[in-house]
Amino acid sequence: MEQIIEKYFRPGRLPHIWCPGCGNGIVTGAIVKAIDKLAIEKDDVAVVSGIGCSSRASGYLDFNTVHSAHGRALPVATGIKLAEPRLKVIVVTGDGDATAIGGNHFIHAARRNIDVTVVLYNNNIYGMTGGQYSPLTPTNSKATTAQYGTVDRPFDVTELAKGAGATYIARSTTFHTQLLVDVIAQGIEHEGFSIIEAITACPISYGRQNKLGAAPNMMKWQKDHGIMLAAYNKLTNDQTEDKFPIGILYKAPAPEYTAEYDKVIAKAQKGAK
Repeated sequence: MEQIIEKYFRPGRLPHIWCPGCGNGIVTGAIVKAIDKLAIEKDDVAVVSGIGCSSRASGYLDFNTVHSAHGRALPVATGIKLAEPRLKVIVVTGDGDATAIGGNHFIHAARRNIDVTVVLYNNNIYGMTGGQYSPLTPTNSKATTAQYGTVDRPFDVTELAKGAGATYIARSTTFHTQLLVDVIAQGIEHEGFSIIEAITACPISYGRQNKLGAAPNMMKWQKDHGIMLAAYNKLTNDQTEDKFPIGILYKAPAPEYTAEYDKVIAKAQKGAK
């Protein structure tokens, strides 16, 4: 791990600012392990983030990086991919950044099937900005903006992505670390829009308000509730009520956006209509 830190993290930027017990470091580590596993050159990677706890990751990583505005990581990533299709473009984002203020950009990036890999750090809360509930906060959870429990129904972001047109969808947790590395690596290799939901713990803003215990308790919850897809599909509805599937949840081929756009450019250069 020390070699990976020296190779992929900017000198002098560590230690990070994430709270004790936060899983964001594990998710960030999984991203660089996936890149290392694929032996991709650092100059061939672009990491784009928005605003939030997870989005701080871009400042630590020694790639081509952009720390953009709140919810705007995907349009920035889209521009980078169109300008330099050779780059492996990775978006690091949070549940609020991607599905609230950035929700419109999320569904349209999926619809276009542009070759961008989104790693969505899902800690069920706006951690950095005060503990407000997000579109992925479970119903009845407490937050600073829901002192008596939220009545909103959360998105299943994997189903949202599938409905919007994403062609690679996966989920893992910070407990299932090796699986997280593997599904991120396969997402990077996939030619099309990839979304990996990384279930991560926020013991401070979410855990405390909902009396979930310390970080180890929240990690144990991930272990007990995350079930590999093949095993999950064998369970009854009653058995899956408080569980969720992990692994590659959906994968399908479809025309990739930048490749299709190149055809438009070629047609225009020939003067054809």
